[in-house]
Parts: sequence; C-alpha cells; structure tokens
Amino acid sequence: MQTDRPEIQAPTVGVETETPTSEGAVNVPEAPAPRPVTAARPARRATKRGWKQTFDSLSNTHFRHFWLGMMVMMGAMQMQMMARGYLVYDLTNQNAAILGLVNAATALPILVLALFGGALADRIERKRIVQVGQGGAAILAVFIAISISVGSITWYHLLGASIVHGSLMALLMPARQAMIPQLVGKEKLGNAMALNAAGMSLTTLMAPALAGGLYALIGPDGVYYVIGGMLVGAMLLTGLLPKSTAEPTDKRTTVLGDIKDGLSYIRRTRMVFVLLCLGLATTMLAMPFRFLLPVFVVDIYHKGPEAMGLLVSLMGLGTLIGSLFIAGLGRFHRGLLLIAGSFMTGFALLLVSIFPVYAIALGLMVLLGLGDAGRRALNQALVMEISEEQYRGRVWSVFMMNFGLMPLGVLPAALVAEYFGGQVAIGILAGLMLLVSAVVLITHKQLRQFQ
Repeated sequence: MQTDRPEIQAPTVGVETETPTSEGAVNVPEAPAPRPVTAARPARRATKRGWKQTFDSLSNTHFRHFWLGMMVMMGAMQMQMMARGYLVYDLTNQNAAILGLVNAATALPILVLALFGGALADRIERKRIVQVGQGGAAILAVFIAISISVGSITWYHLLGASIVHGSLMALLMPARQAMIPQLVGKEKLGNAMALNAAGMSLTTLMAPALAGGLYALIGPDGVYYVIGGMLVGAMLLTGLLPKSTAEPTDKRTTVLGDIKDGLSYIRRTRMVFVLLCLGLATTMLAMPFRFLLPVFVVDIYHKGPEAMGLLVSLMGLGTLIGSLFIAGLGRFHRGLLLIAGSFMTGFALLLVSIFPVYAIALGLMVLLGLGDAGRRALNQALVMEISEEQYRGRVWSVFMMNFGLMPLGVLPAALVAEYFGGQVAIGILAGLMLLVSAVVLITHKQLRQFQ
C-alpha cells in the first residue's frame, strides 16, 4: 500500500512529458514542447546577463567588503579635499598661490615613495599595508581636528598634513588596487575595476556636498572628526578581507631590484606604456581644476562652501553614470572611448573658462564627470587588465605617480590664476588637453583599435 502512493504520484501527466524513461510514447508529445521552451529561455538569460553584467563583481562577498571599505575611505578623502581647500583659502585671506602649494605638497612623497609602495605590494601582505595606511590617515585627520578646535591651526599644519597624507597614499593605493584581481579573478577584473571607479565617483557625488553642509553647520573641526571616524570604519571593513599576499617568486630579490624589473616590464609592454603616458598627460591637465574650484566659487561665482560641494557632487554624478556604463560595456571600442573621454574633458573645461556663470557651471560639471569616466576610470581598468599578475602592484605604483605629478600641474595653474585669473588658467589647460587628445587620436592606431 505504501509503495502504491509514490507510484501514483510519479506518473502524472506533467511528469510524463519530462521523464526520458519511456522512449516511444514520450517522444511524440515532447517534440512540440521544447521549441517554445528553448526559444524563450535564451531571451530571458540575455536580459538577465545584460543587467547583471554591470554589477557582476558585487556578487563576490569579499569584493563587496572591499568595495564598501573603499567607498568609506574615498568618501573621507573627498571630504578632506573639500574641507582642506576651503579652509586654506579662508586662513590665507583667499591666496590662490598658497592653496596650490598646499595641494602640491602631496606630490613629493608620492613621487618618492610610490615605486616602493608598488614593490611592497608585490612582495608582502597587501591587506596589512592598506590597514596601516587607513589607520595613519585617521590619526592625521583627528590631529587636524584638534588643532582647529583649540585654535592653533595654520596653513602650515595643513601643508604638513598634505605631505604625510601623500606618503600614506603612496604606500596604500598600489596594494589596494593590486588586491582586486585576487578577489574577483581575471574574468571579472575589468568589471570590478569599473565598479571600483563607479564607487569612487559615487563618493565624489555625495561626500563633497556632505562636507560642504557639515562645514557650514559644525565647522571645519567637526568635518575632520567625521573624517577620522570614517577612516576607522574603512580599516575595520578591510579587516574582513582574506589575506592578499603576492605570489612568491622563485628567486629572492631586493626592493630596488623589483622596482627596476617593474619599470623594465612597463617599458617593453607598449600598450601599458601608452596608457600610463596618456594617464599622466591628461591627469596633469584636467585635475588642477578640482583644486582651483575655491577660486571659481569665491572670486568668480561669489558663492559659499555649499555651492562648491554641489559643483563637485555634480561632477561625481557624471563620472558615476559614465563608470556604470563602462562596467556593463564589455569589450566595445574601449580605446576610442578612452580618447573620446579626453576630448570631452577638454571641451568641458574650455566652456567653464568661457562662461563665468554658476548655473552654466552646474551643467558643465556633469559633462566634465562623463569625460573623467572615459578618461580616468577606463584607463585604470585597461591598465590593470593588460598587466600581468606579478607586476600589477608595480604597474599601479607608476600610475599612482600620476597623482604625484598632478599637484605639480596645480602649482603653475594656481600661479596663473593668481595673476591672470582662474578663467585664463583653466582655458590654457583646456587647450592643452584638446591638443594632447588630438595627437593621441592621430598617432596611436593600436589604441584606437583596442577593444
């Protein structure tokens, strides 16, 4: 009696069409059934893949922790950049030259230490490097907050903090970027790098506006206390990640030997070399505008810190949209899109220099962000995707040197802004950016054709 019940439940009408046990009778009713099923399923899978492809890497738990920690850390950095720039400009009675000097102070430690940071990232546990850097940045933020609270803050404090901050970033960033391939694997590397850039863009969208509002509400010291707490949170999130030690090498070499080997690899790998050079040129020409924003907000638009925060946030919105587009793009003319992003950035900067109107600048910030996504986020993704695993930390350290050289581009731009006005300074940078983009488009066929 008990054996009858399973037999009665099994051979139902629905099961008969799906079981391959009976051969003759089943083949006849099954013949029309597979056609609609097989016709419908590919369409559903295609739409799911198209949607999921953009956020594919976030299905990895470790990468989610990494991504959240990155967002908290970069949000703190964006808030610090905004608060520091406005505070320096206020402490120095609106001196654009000193503003450029404080921002340029990060250049020397990055230039000196970035290559060492890359070599260390390819030799020892990367997670610990990142945590130490985040902890040091938290201590630095709290020190500045206390200095503001007790009334002892000067622009010299901020100059010294910029130097220390540059040193920490030089050691932290190569290790952090080199962790991504080990977390997601090579197949999802391009998507993960684009999502990483999208996360940074999201912090650019939200953090400066938050910092501007907090600056007006609780003062610069309150902003720096918040920054310190965020960096502690980022350090805790990084602690959830598995160990990320570089693969052991067959022979023991010195750090200087590893640096030399990494530079040799870049020199003989043409596409990596071209991407790094393009990143350097466009970064030095495009990024100074971010540091000179206080000049535009105060002297040209006659606005306050909230207006500056909104401008940077809209720039982040454009970059976020562009980065998400790149994350779901796959392999589709990425070389041409990279060059197009450089053109878009130069065009947006040119319009900013021509039209000194805040309302127009709000729209141009979105365009500038879109150009940044193609120029910066796509460049980073391609560099890491093309580079071999054992060289990724050192390759990124050279890319990191772009940010070290960037403030050196800020300083002459700030001097031009001091004596001839911010519009003239940005107009010169825009013209040079368009010129570099045109030269790359004409002379680098391999990059134009890169998928």
